[in-house]
Amino acid sequence: QVQVVESGGGLVQPGGSLRLSCTCSGSSFSTYTVAWYRQAPGKQRELVARITLGGVTNYADSVKGRFTISRDNAENKVYLQMNSLNSDDTAVYFCNAARPPTYSGGPIVPGGSYWGQGTQVTVSS
Repeated sequence: QVQVVESGGGLVQPGGSLRLSCTCSGSSFSTYTVAWYRQAPGKQRELVARITLGGVTNYADSVKGRFTISRDNAENKVYLQMNSLNSDDTAVYFCNAARPPTYSGGPIVPGGSYWGQGTQVTVSS
């Protein structure tokens, strides 16, 4: 039911910056917890950053101080600003939207977890 689309990846030199965008469908986007994951070739997918409905953020130690996750609920978007990029940041970046169970006076609507297709980030000189 929820569609997730990432954009903004590309080729950047070491020390450069990129801004990734995650657009999510749905009428209750403001209640979603949204996270960015990344997966490098031959490696396990890892959590990069997460933002809750209340704006609480979490970051992997490897990106603290360099990456910033933010959300614009009016546009159903979550952003990942990536600064001071290095070769270790090269990966496919995936957006995940977690929709919680909801209740507003009627039947409870089950939650779910939804993934985008990913966007490639390559850091190379």
